[in-house]
Amino acid sequence: MLSHCCNNKMILMASSTPASASRPASNTDAGLSVVNKGCKLVGCGSAVPSLRISNDDLSKMVDTNDEWISTRTGIRHRRVLSGKESLTSLAVEASRKALEMAEVDPEDVDLILLCSSTPDELFGNAPQIQNLLGCKSYPLSFDISAACSGFMLGLFSASCYIKAGGFKNVLVIGADAISRFVDWSDRGSCILFGDAAGAVLIQECDISEDFLFSFDFHSNGEGLRHLCSPLKEDGPNHSPTTNGSLNGFPHKGGFSYSCLQMNGKEVFKFAVGVVPQSIKAALGKTGLALSDIDWLLLHQANQRIIDAVAARMEFPADRVISNLVNYGNTSAASIPLALDEAVRAGKIQAGETIAAAGFGAGLTWGSAIIRWR
Repeated sequence: MLSHCCNNKMILMASSTPASASRPASNTDAGLSVVNKGCKLVGCGSAVPSLRISNDDLSKMVDTNDEWISTRTGIRHRRVLSGKESLTSLAVEASRKALEMAEVDPEDVDLILLCSSTPDELFGNAPQIQNLLGCKSYPLSFDISAACSGFMLGLFSASCYIKAGGFKNVLVIGADAISRFVDWSDRGSCILFGDAAGAVLIQECDISEDFLFSFDFHSNGEGLRHLCSPLKEDGPNHSPTTNGSLNGFPHKGGFSYSCLQMNGKEVFKFAVGVVPQSIKAALGKTGLALSDIDWLLLHQANQRIIDAVAARMEFPADRVISNLVNYGNTSAASIPLALDEAVRAGKIQAGETIAAAGFGAGLTWGSAIIRWR
């Protein structure tokens, strides 16, 4: 359930409505808090690995060159985890910066959402991040896995927890280390990805200051084959088959995830087709026009995709945020990373409205209309 304040009246909005939404609310319903709660972005931060890989570096590994990569993707450099660095350490650094900007103590954070499909721990890293940040009140912390759309789903989840759950300070982190799952001998995919983390602090506010206006989300599992990293069996299963045993159990081999597999042409068509529609749908829930949007902030997958979406929407090119030239596709980290750089550079100013959209593996996609501070 989503909300937007218009002419001092509360408008409830959602791309789909649960069956229970129409029943009368009781005094014990947490959903009652949606009537007078809003939320806004009050801080952001980001962190990237120290190792920078240029297109020239990649040309020594695969048959490619700087011109070939940059003209097709807009990317010239990317950052990759190495040495003692970890995705967790990047997420903690980005989170601390976001909390510092927001002037919020870790003790006052009551929910941490880590949006990542490549955590350091199979069962997720959010609780570890909570511990390393020094959140001694032990706030709820958990992971959200939705690849390149993950951060957008984190924003949506944060708004729901605040508007309907009574939470006050929600830390949303987008962090991914796709370099761990890239085939570095495949020039079609290894040129695109980098590692990074970005974070924002979403804070409860009066409904009149609600700056997370609307969302629109979708998924289509039929398209998974175009962008995936499936689980594979590392070796043959030599389990004996005897009377009273199950064939193939217990498993004697191991499992791991395969390298990322992507059909670039299909992903391009998918993104350029669905993103403008999703942004239009999100705008339609707010009563705003495209001319009311100050900045377009898309998942930083490929400059051709960003340019094509902006052109299809007839959005001014100089109002489109892009930083993938230096970082490549950082999956769930790309939107908060680009947001943080634009804010700290003075490009995005307080009170400006942003149309943001993520898209990626699943396939999943979604957009949000938000206002910075």
